[in-house]
Amino acid sequence: MKVLLTGANGYIGMRLLPLLLGEGHEVICCVRNAGRFSVKDDTAERVTVTEADFHDPVTLRHLPKDIDVAFYLIHSMSGQTGNFKSLEEEMAENFKNYIDGTSASQIIYLTGIVNEETVSEHFAARFATENILKTSRIPHTVFRAGIIVGSGSASFEIIRDLVEKLPVMVAPRWLNSKCNPLAVRDVLHYMREATGNPSTYNRTFEIGGPDTLTYKEMLLQFAEVRGLRRYIYTLPLLTPRLSSMWLYFVTSTSIHLARNLVDSMKYDVNMTDHAVDEVIPHKPLTYTKAVELAFRKLSQNEVLSSWIDAASSSGTQIKNPDAYREVPHYGCFKDRKTVPLEISETEALNNVWSIGGERGYYYATFLWKIRGYMDKLVGGIGLRRGRRSPSEINPGDALDFWRGLSADKSEKRLLLYAEMKLPGEAWLEFKITRQDDRNVLNQTATFRPKGLLGRLYWYAVWPFHFFVFSGMASNMARQKFPSGKGKASTAGSQV
Repeated sequence: MKVLLTGANGYIGMRLLPLLLGEGHEVICCVRNAGRFSVKDDTAERVTVTEADFHDPVTLRHLPKDIDVAFYLIHSMSGQTGNFKSLEEEMAENFKNYIDGTSASQIIYLTGIVNEETVSEHFAARFATENILKTSRIPHTVFRAGIIVGSGSASFEIIRDLVEKLPVMVAPRWLNSKCNPLAVRDVLHYMREATGNPSTYNRTFEIGGPDTLTYKEMLLQFAEVRGLRRYIYTLPLLTPRLSSMWLYFVTSTSIHLARNLVDSMKYDVNMTDHAVDEVIPHKPLTYTKAVELAFRKLSQNEVLSSWIDAASSSGTQIKNPDAYREVPHYGCFKDRKTVPLEISETEALNNVWSIGGERGYYYATFLWKIRGYMDKLVGGIGLRRGRRSPSEINPGDALDFWRGLSADKSEKRLLLYAEMKLPGEAWLEFKITRQDDRNVLNQTATFRPKGLLGRLYWYAVWPFHFFVFSGMASNMARQKFPSGKGKASTAGSQV
């Protein structure tokens, strides 16, 4: 079958793609920016990539009409806090108008479970999207899931942060809300089995794992898997605002995502309907088994996708990444360092490609950590996002408080864009070139200030840049570090 996969570079889309190809489907990957869509060469040869922005109906005119199944995997949860409901409704309407003009026979949509009459704005937006899709003439298949457990998922990484960093937690009362956590591999199984399956047409299914747990129980069982003893005390005095701030400062989540998660976690999301068992018989993994498998995959560095790579994970999306891939020259401050290589070109490139995350910044990493804490204090993402892989970077990948814009080893160039809170815009570029008959590492930090505050900021941090950037370039060009085969600083895998 011919399958349109929207949100193909998202957390679920990246994991669903190889399964669809394995079933022999022809897959068209629909993304907002093709430059951010990175897959292995053997996969790239088997898919068609097309760009479309479902906020802009004009960009949808070139999308294929001769398709059989369409996955709708687009949402705006972490990037917006006040208007994502209207944004999601707009995208859903545009998608419906497009899909009604195709030969498709099925729309598959993944949303969330809600058992309460009063729901958060986030879930209200997802249900509004669901209802819009159901007005299409194309049969729908809707899966409603609760907490998805898989390394790289936002919920998994937040739980991991809390458990591994806090021996004692004073937590809000929403930790007593209930859910049926479901392994991501089980989510993918249901979606794959539903593809082109007429028995799922015009049906809505709740999907969840076999365990009904409170969030508190999830944290404690997670701690057991990790061999940690943790103590959790819940207080009714923590308001949603205080809860989201607590979650933001302790974990790697953005302030936008923290607020939306807290609003959603106030409600039970446990299954009440098991009709899916009759149509797609399946025995999902238990919660502890899902966690164990996630860490097993993480230890093997089998990373496919992570929530941190979503463009909205920083809360500050780049609307036009192509406009930032060429570093500006005018109206900018630049710090250039050129260091001759004393190691092989391959070893130097490995150093460049392994920067950040667990590896650190090769010189005065503690100062980078302080900068990360400062960023958190003003509402930025800080360093806690880490990186998906310890040794690989693709365009669009998140790396601490940077975003990869260009990562091409054949060109020997890595370009990062700062997503920290700044009074301006910043780039960090590494490139290996030939100079005076020897290889050199060129490291350039570029800052385009915004107003007087931006200029004052540059002069205030210049003394630190003088020796931090010098030490970083020198060590990367002269020292052979162990290859980045250890664990990534944030998890991500097929589980």
